[in-house]
Amino acid sequence: MDVSEPASISTGIAQRYATAVFDLAREGDDLAALTSDVDALRAALSESAEFRDLISSPVYSRDDQGRAIAAIAQKMGLTGTTTNVLGLMASKRRLFVLPQMLRALDEKLAEARGEVTADVTTAKALSDKQKTALAAALKQSAGREVKINQTVDESLIGGLVVKLGSKMIDTSIRSKLQALQNTMKEVG
Repeated sequence: MDVSEPASISTGIAQRYATAVFDLAREGDDLAALTSDVDALRAALSESAEFRDLISSPVYSRDDQGRAIAAIAQKMGLTGTTTNVLGLMASKRRLFVLPQMLRALDEKLAEARGEVTADVTTAKALSDKQKTALAAALKQSAGREVKINQTVDESLIGGLVVKLGSKMIDTSIRSKLQALQNTMKEVG
């Protein structure tokens, strides 16, 4: 059995929804509002365990998910396009792909702005000055504006891991210690 198959199916579903939402927003010249919707939904997903449960739990019926997502969208002030797509996703039992759809929308919006997104993982949060300096350095490498998507992972101990497109730069102390440990195993 190929375990990557369900993930690729979910990614395909998410890509189709993201393409539809993006195209509708672009036709309506409303990409700024779509960006705001994506940011709001991402924040809601990261902050609310109940919201994550709503989109992923099979316990909720289609109608329950539809009513809940409509109420959430109204309270968040999401655009009509985003609200309608979320309602459609609920009626088709596809809300579970929302996180992947948001990532796909981020990529499409960044491309429309001429930006590229760098996923940066650090041992502790970067200051605004550090983010600006890192974005400037990455801009020189990428040749385009770079938006930084930062996460904190204290297990890195120090340093950072940057993923920019297909490139990955790992300067974390954890990876250096692992490399040293591997070298020591080879020696003795």
